[in-house]
Amino acid sequence: MKIMYAALVMILLFGGRSNAADVSGVKLEPTVTVNSQQLKLNGFGIRKKFLVKVYIGSLYASKPFSSAEAALSDYSDKLIRMNFLHSKVEKEKIIEVFSEGFANNSPDLIGSQELKKFLALFTADFVRGDVVDLTLRADGSVSVSHNGKPYGTVASTKLAKAVLAIYLGNKPADEALKNGMLGN
Repeated sequence: MKIMYAALVMILLFGGRSNAADVSGVKLEPTVTVNSQQLKLNGFGIRKKFLVKVYIGSLYASKPFSSAEAALSDYSDKLIRMNFLHSKVEKEKIIEVFSEGFANNSPDLIGSQELKKFLALFTADFVRGDVVDLTLRADGSVSVSHNGKPYGTVASTKLAKAVLAIYLGNKPADEALKNGMLGN
């Protein structure tokens, strides 16, 4: 009887737990693999525009970051994942928002070839359920994929840091999203 009671307690304590976070009906995995390396979910938040939930933004990293300065000065692999919640975000709007983020946080990149190459990777609209990954590699390259399909890679350490600064810089796209991605 004691064994059955202990088993029941174990099931109740651990049986219902999931390692994935559930946010607005989207399961965020606790780890992802980038370049054969496990990256852990550092934090996440919801990007809102005028009270509209646009996407869940998640930051995955090889080590935990609680400050933007630490994340921006670290050159290890990272992944920014956007799980889209809004019915449709047109590619022109995505390019406009990225351009604004670069202007706010990395104005020296405006007009550069690497920025033009990066923005040219966004060739489709995004709809509810889409997953867009921005992989920032230790070698300084930035890769973009949409629902697992690679869009392309741009090799530029400066661009990689600038992409991260859109989310974690002094003028982030969304302050609440920044705080969430840093685990706050």
